Amino acid sequence: MIQSNRRILLPVLAAVSFLAFSCSDDDDPDPVVLEGIQKSSLVFTEISGGDDLGAHGDHFHGIGSATEGESFTVEFDAEGNAVSGGHLHLDPDGIYKLELQAWDYQGNRVEGDFLKDKATADLYKAFLVGGDLILNPDTDDETGAIFQPREQTYGDETAVSGKYETTGILSYFTIGEANEGGTIMISYILREFDSPETKGLVERTDWNSSDYTSKFAGKDVLTLDFEIHAEHEHDH
Repeated sequence: MIQSNRRILLPVLAAVSFLAFSCSDDDDPDPVVLEGIQKSSLVFTEISGGDDLGAHGDHFHGIGSATEGESFTVEFDAEGNAVSGGHLHLDPDGIYKLELQAWDYQGNRVEGDFLKDKATADLYKAFLVGGDLILNPDTDDETGAIFQPREQTYGDETAVSGKYETTGILSYFTIGEANEGGTIMISYILREFDSPETKGLVERTDWNSSDYTSKFAGKDVLTLDFEIHAEHEHDH
């Protein structure tokens, strides 16, 4: 009698086990999709030539007709730590095109999302903070630092109109002879404002303001930390 019951129970248990495993497979939750920026880069490209290319107050002249030279890249992890190229040697007189690149956790390029249209871009502005830099407008001989955001169009192909609309995903930068020597800690920061009206209050000379968080209400969505050493005739 015991053997008979055993012959009946074994197939039943096998069937129950099969159903249990099948249900477990069907009920597995979908994988969690991580949001945010997984990695990013800052691409520096030195420019030269152009029509009277040079510093002028809080901006540059001659950028539109300049020639691009060598590029080099600083790579960052999700926390904004430099994982490659994080100690730069820049020519103090050099003018560099500076481009942000960013990827989400699915491997998609996302820096363009901040510029997809004016309504979106009105909430964002890039700052370059640190080093207690001498800014160019504070010099008598145009030897100070300039950071000039310079997008020309939004993602929807409409024109960016004037300095208050630019964001800094594309920008131009010089550290200037007034800041030559020593290592300077710099943070590239992309800030999201609490309201679009705030962006119109950011002047070109505010890019290195140590009190930018209190002056322009919002939150930092990206902070990339790296070092600059400005000296003549030195490779990056």
